[in-house]
Amino acid sequence: MAFQHRRPWCLIAVAAAAALLLSQLMTAGLAATGPGDVAVYWGRHKDEGTLREACNASAYTTVIISFLSAFGHGTYKLDLSGHPVAGVGDDIDYCRSRGKLVLLSIGGQGGEYWLPSAQSATDVADYLWNAFLAGSSAGVARPFGGAQVDGIDFFVDQGAVEHYDVLARRLYGYNRYYRGGGITLTATPRCAYPDQRLQGALATGLFNRVHVRLFGGDLQCEWGQFDSWDKWAKAYPDSRVFVGVVASPEADDDAYMSQKDLYYGILQFAQKVPNYGGLMIWDRYYDEKNHYMV
Repeated sequence: MAFQHRRPWCLIAVAAAAALLLSQLMTAGLAATGPGDVAVYWGRHKDEGTLREACNASAYTTVIISFLSAFGHGTYKLDLSGHPVAGVGDDIDYCRSRGKLVLLSIGGQGGEYWLPSAQSATDVADYLWNAFLAGSSAGVARPFGGAQVDGIDFFVDQGAVEHYDVLARRLYGYNRYYRGGGITLTATPRCAYPDQRLQGALATGLFNRVHVRLFGGDLQCEWGQFDSWDKWAKAYPDSRVFVGVVASPEADDDAYMSQKDLYYGILQFAQKVPNYGGLMIWDRYYDEKNHYMV
């Protein structure tokens, strides 16, 4: 008579409990990595919920509205993927009242933007100041009403490389109108260093944060994630540098990292870098679907 070896039920239960605890600890750790900031992009999918709902998620400290997808040629377009603009202003005020940083991202993929001259860069900066920041000007509509975003994110993924430094300097110059704080400038480059489209702007030294995209099709960069990220951290020691990841394989199957892979492959090293800033999550829609951070 053959006897089948069976693991004691108590050992199976202990192993299952340990696995569950490890998963819970990993999730909790990712939600409060390093200095504790987690930024998420909102505005790419109509079904992701409202901006207010995103700000109610305790995991996020920054919400990035995306995108102002047309600029530089006298025409401006705010593309929120079908979200009604009405009500976003109230949501911005709500988010800021909860201590969330709210940014507006300019650029994106598939938009109509470029800066053909230094004057066009100046014009775009003035428009951003009057339409979304603390300024106002006759003839310039404010899509979000009186609500103000905290800063501008440069997500430049196409077009010529010139004059983004002029845009950054002009925006930074408006800080003279703030008594405290000021305009937060962030850049979200592709992970391969350097990103030619943002190199000039970042050389100004005016950017508070750099969100390095470890996704988007650059497989060489994605396979050597920490080394790729570390080049950015070393290049911009005065900026807080974020690890940018997709929240679901549906967003980018090649670049997706499980929470375990993210920690052991990147975060356990990145958290030791003095200017490590936190995580940037692409995006709210995929995060909700996959429960990556929420």
